[in-house]
Amino acid sequence: MVKIMVYYIAKNKDMSDTLCEEFKALSLGFGVKLDFINLFSKSIKEGQKQDSQEAQKSYTKEFLKVFKNQQCKIALSPNGKSVDSFAFSKLLENKGEIAFFIGGAYGLEESFIQKCHYSLSLSNLTFSHKVAKVVVSEQIYRAFCLINNHPYHK
Repeated sequence: MVKIMVYYIAKNKDMSDTLCEEFKALSLGFGVKLDFINLFSKSIKEGQKQDSQEAQKSYTKEFLKVFKNQQCKIALSPNGKSVDSFAFSKLLENKGEIAFFIGGAYGLEESFIQKCHYSLSLSNLTFSHKVAKVVVSEQIYRAFCLINNHPYHK
């Protein structure tokens, strides 16, 4: 069983959660346990009231609480490496535990990104965390379809 955690920062549940739950259920068919964990906290709320630097620091503080040594850690960042779906699937293949980190409105601190194994960009476009969460969940499902020769990816 592959365990994938998607950590993100969001104030409320929204419609994106429904799509993510769909990809979570589909991924189970490939032995992938996909979970989404919202780390929004009081310290993040306070940091976001101050400025972008304090907001980023608060994101880092919360994300570091869930860091595990055995995890393959992947930061999602506009400045990260762009990969296609095939390269993304190779990145996930043969990993036991993977953690994705989606920053809040102010993005991720560079120091946090450096602590991760990989920094990936989902697109040259800028996405809200809601859209990023849906895109990464669909790409995780697509990756395991490719790995398992499932016809979803045509």
